Amino acid sequence: MAHVSFTDNLQKHLPCPPVTAPGKTVRAVMDAVFEENAPLRGYILDDQDRLRKHVKIFINDVAISDRVTLSDAVAENDRVFVFQALSGG
Repeated sequence: MAHVSFTDNLQKHLPCPPVTAPGKTVRAVMDAVFEENAPLRGYILDDQDRLRKHVKIFINDVAISDRVTLSDAVAENDRVFVFQALSGG
């Protein structure tokens, strides 16, 4: 299973401790995470079910390339990091 963790900034808005989740793609892994933490979906995905503009996902320190369908492959024991960028002035 993938090891999924979230930026501290995101954890200020809702509880999202590190978890392990099954899946062979980012979409499958994140869907498994959302099954356990439904409110998190709205912070990560927009109303089109795509990655929000201010969110980045990394697999082992490499940014995913598919922000629309989240089809990037995830291997067993990969580390997935969900990063919510700060904005404003």
